[in-house]
Amino acid sequence: MIQIAELLEPTPTPLWRLVKQAGVTEIVSLLDGGEQRSRWLKSGSQDFEPRQLEVAPRGERPWELQALEHMKDAYADYELDLTVIEDTPPLDDVRLGGARRDEQIDWLLDQIRAMGLLGIRTLCYNWLARASWSRTDSDIRLRGGAITNGFDEAKMAEAPPLIEPGSVTPADLWRNFAYFLEAVVPVAEEAGVRLALHPDDPPLAEVRGVPRIMGSPEAFDRVVSTVDSEANGITLCQGNFRLMTDDLPSVIRRFGVQKKIFFVHFRDVAGDAHHFVEVFHDAGPTDMLECMRAYQEVGFDGPMRPDHVPAFEGESGRDFGYATLGRLHAIGYIAGLREATYGKPPGTPVEF
Repeated sequence: MIQIAELLEPTPTPLWRLVKQAGVTEIVSLLDGGEQRSRWLKSGSQDFEPRQLEVAPRGERPWELQALEHMKDAYADYELDLTVIEDTPPLDDVRLGGARRDEQIDWLLDQIRAMGLLGIRTLCYNWLARASWSRTDSDIRLRGGAITNGFDEAKMAEAPPLIEPGSVTPADLWRNFAYFLEAVVPVAEEAGVRLALHPDDPPLAEVRGVPRIMGSPEAFDRVVSTVDSEANGITLCQGNFRLMTDDLPSVIRRFGVQKKIFFVHFRDVAGDAHHFVEVFHDAGPTDMLECMRAYQEVGFDGPMRPDHVPAFEGESGRDFGYATLGRLHAIGYIAGLREATYGKPPGTPVEF
């Protein structure tokens, strides 16, 4: 049976208790000082300008054992279990073949070894250089006035490039990716950590002058075959794969039968990769129940979290898809689909 999880920031907020009240105990976390947290809720805008992330001295870095142990213990104090990390040290020199790529790989190896020691078994990472996911609009109205995000490639084209145009090619990114996997996968195998690559968001060939290569099912065929290992797999982000195909359940089965789906972002979008809107989980074009059935058919029993939800009354679109009420609504929706597909999960007796 799938394990419903939720993404939390590494500093306690009311959401830490709310997700437990909603029945979620498995937690996905960013790093307090990691690459993605420095870009999260920022690179969603065409106004985003990347900055150099300062790296603390050894022993004080957020991806090292002491920091991860402290974070895991903090979640445990709320009766939450940290099972997935969706963040890494800076990796742009690795992606782009820069002078510090081996140093950055060593940072990531420190994180993977620490995760293994702490029993944090899944690492979600991406191959997006200089930025993370991209959006151009954060005030689109859905039913009842709920606020959501969208992307319009024509608007993004107005933003300045993030690298010198033509300085990096798709072939460069693939070559650097193979170098990365060959260095990292053996350590992940030894540590018992699964590497779950997130697709490009949106899955376009280029955004702001930066090529992107993880934007089709065929690209992920190449990913899992580049280094054949039980530690090398994917994050099946339904919103991104929905923009690659009209038959999302078939993609779930395609990678699920290979046991390559390690982590799921359960969400939906309307539109295409060039122009789309993020929608309510229960109101998009995708047959979400059929997706859940596909996960059940292939025996997926890993972590699944809701992603990119609308903001409800009283919430702000500035949360870029991570407003509280929308997440709680999505958790309930996913729990209902899970019970309809997998059956009722074992419950904890109510004490009174």
